[in-house]
Amino acid sequence: MVWVGASPEEVLTGWYNGIWMLLEFGMQMVLILATGYAIALSPPVARFIDWLATKISKPGSVYLTVLIAGAVLNLVSWGWMVLAAVLGRELAIRVRGVHYPFLIACVFFSSETWVTGLSSSIALLLNTPGNFLIETGLLPTTIPVSETLGSSLNLTVMALYLIGAPAIMWLLRPRGRVVEMDDLRTGAKTTGEQTVADEAEALKSRPPTPSDALNNSAIIQMVVVAMGLVYIVLHFTRRGFDLNLNIMIFSFLVFGMLLHRTPIRYVVAMGRACSNISGIVFQYPFYAGIMGIMMATGLGKAIAVWMASLVTIKTLPFAAFVLGGAVNFSIPSAGGEWAVVGPPLVEAVRELAGPIETAELNRYVGRIAMSVAYGESLTNLLQPFFLLIVLPIMGVGIRIQARDIVGYFFVPFLLLFTIVGLLVTFLPM
Repeated sequence: MVWVGASPEEVLTGWYNGIWMLLEFGMQMVLILATGYAIALSPPVARFIDWLATKISKPGSVYLTVLIAGAVLNLVSWGWMVLAAVLGRELAIRVRGVHYPFLIACVFFSSETWVTGLSSSIALLLNTPGNFLIETGLLPTTIPVSETLGSSLNLTVMALYLIGAPAIMWLLRPRGRVVEMDDLRTGAKTTGEQTVADEAEALKSRPPTPSDALNNSAIIQMVVVAMGLVYIVLHFTRRGFDLNLNIMIFSFLVFGMLLHRTPIRYVVAMGRACSNISGIVFQYPFYAGIMGIMMATGLGKAIAVWMASLVTIKTLPFAAFVLGGAVNFSIPSAGGEWAVVGPPLVEAVRELAGPIETAELNRYVGRIAMSVAYGESLTNLLQPFFLLIVLPIMGVGIRIQARDIVGYFFVPFLLLFTIVGLLVTFLPM
């Protein structure tokens, strides 16, 4: 109303209409977390964690194992942060001398790689047909992952997170008195959580019914899995490395069903996985409403013109990087943030670049999008929103708060924010 002279009715109408613009995208975010988490709850994964936990005997090895394993797991899916959390807790139970608050920090810090990996939501969104940027006419076509995840910029940042970031945390490891898990126990008795298989067994009918037999049979589920695997193979053999949100979620769904074997076990796993989705379900309509206001009133266009007057096409990636980091304090979600800042940034690219070929536009937008994503993920180190995924697992039966952990992130944040800022600005496209 102040900047572009929109009337209160225009703002209100834009907000209401916008609320419904991200229903598909919001559901995609729900599914990528839930299906990834369900895989983490499968028996083969649990057995692997148990095996790995028996091979580690020193606190330093625990930190490195969690940092490296967590980094690799998060390259597959940001929902697999829960795997690193489970691994960290099991190691802390078995190995003496582990500084538990620092170990939680290592688990959370290892999740930084997700933004460069296969579940990087902004990159996958840009390659998803019919995404909101295409529907609103801001982009003429999808942007292939070769311009985002496969770019030289992203591969360089990935290498930094896989090698440099664990080294930074290793140098910061506590060397004096440590605070072990036992030192933080509340005194309340905690029992081992019932496994997915045990819960599924408890749900069996007494006496068994035909429908109950089907729910506990692997036959139907394996038929569906076989169909899914055939489609996944056809998709990648015919389209190459054409990765988008839909095929990523579908792959997680199929492999989760394969690992859990029966319908009832997968239902139980998904029930547990969906316990962490309330933030997405509640917040995404409001992100969409903000986007609707910006588009309906012309505010997004005005911001783009203003940004274009302050930067050049060469310095826009750094501006997007800083913007992504700043907005993250209000919108702690890469996908939700891109819904708000993506449209004006794409407008700014078009404003600064002028008439260009679609391929060149894709390269510019791909770099801008990844710059926003890097800034957003790095400032997660300064605000503990996503610790909500880690603490319910690692904080069971103990007294721990976010303030006990976030101090370990300040030095890594300063170093990585400086290095990545230089990369997005100066690394050739």
